[in-house]
Amino acid sequence: MTAASPALTLPDALHEPPAAVRVRGTIALVAGAGEAAPVYARFGRRLSADGYAVGVFELHRSADAADWLAEQEQTPRVLAGSDRGAAAALALAAEGSAVLDGVLIAGLPVGADDARAEASQRTACPVHLGVLAQADAGAVSAPVPEADVPDAAALASVAVPVLAVHGGADPLSPLTSARAVLAALPALELVETVGGLHDAFNDQSHRSVAATVVLWLERLRAGDIARSIVRAVAR
Repeated sequence: MTAASPALTLPDALHEPPAAVRVRGTIALVAGAGEAAPVYARFGRRLSADGYAVGVFELHRSADAADWLAEQEQTPRVLAGSDRGAAAALALAAEGSAVLDGVLIAGLPVGADDARAEASQRTACPVHLGVLAQADAGAVSAPVPEADVPDAAALASVAVPVLAVHGGADPLSPLTSARAVLAALPALELVETVGGLHDAFNDQSHRSVAATVVLWLERLRAGDIARSIVRAVAR
């Protein structure tokens, strides 16, 4: 009798580049507290249009996100997360067991988190407010697990580059508090969305955030995160 092949880990939603677009890397995104995969459909579609495959996982499946990422051939492999998903992504990176080339986070919960937030505290984008109002946006398949932000010693052990996007007017997780926590990361780029709220991937500045993420991904893909690919020239 032939042994059964091990089951592949599958995301809750997968956004793949169009057939005519070369795959340039892979992202496993862990959703925030109480969020289902449809919350990140717009963000996933936008990154996939630029060649990055995006698998979205509910928060309780953060370990599955890391496993799925390890199964992917296209590099760079990036573990991403928003809110408690950001904390989970950093915790997995700090453990050192995940196969990844970078970490991408938004709205690190150093104060309150999505599970106790009003939609108006999370975003000022009317389209995203409509998404949050839909039943399937919060129809998670398991209770919201704990996902604490790693301490400074753990963050200092993260060996890959980290891009953190944070709302400058985030009422749930103040930027100054998040900045103090994230300062322990050895290779951090912290980007503020000016006047932005908690859901930095999906707030009013979502187009600019997606563009910023793609620029970072391209530098990561090139093998030197510190080397600019495009830059302004002085007049």
